[in-house]
Amino acid sequence: MTKLIRTLILTALALASAFAVAQTDAQKAFTALKSMPGTWEGTSTEGPVKVTFKVIGGGSAVMSEILGKEDMISMFHLDGSDRLLLTHYCAMGNQPRMQASVSPDGKTFTFSYIDATNLASPEDGHMQRMILTVVDDNHHTEEWVFAGHGKEHKVVFDLHRKA
Repeated sequence: MTKLIRTLILTALALASAFAVAQTDAQKAFTALKSMPGTWEGTSTEGPVKVTFKVIGGGSAVMSEILGKEDMISMFHLDGSDRLLLTHYCAMGNQPRMQASVSPDGKTFTFSYIDATNLASPEDGHMQRMILTVVDDNHHTEEWVFAGHGKEHKVVFDLHRKA
């Protein structure tokens, strides 16, 4: 084999492997969520708040638990390689599912409502949107938007990782 052909083959293999390991935006966002285990404390527009994150299911899901007057769980997971989903187990007794879009800088994940279980009508009260912004490794914000009967109510958490 000539040196030129060998170089071309090695270059083609290197390019193919680079494309094979490139992560989608959804995968990058999920990797960021998986780096958040632990307890986060801070303030919200409704008072003090504590949130815990835990990687579960052999790394296939991340559980977030909002601790307070009404404890609630949110589960994050990939659906294939290009969809990051959140299921929110709400104190309202319903379970909205939301799909993420990722900002160009990869630091903000906007989860928007796609459907829900135990929701008689989309007009009934449910979480409509959650925007998680990673400020740095030890600081993030969560903006929760509750929608019902044509009105929205927003609560913002400003959270810092507990040392």
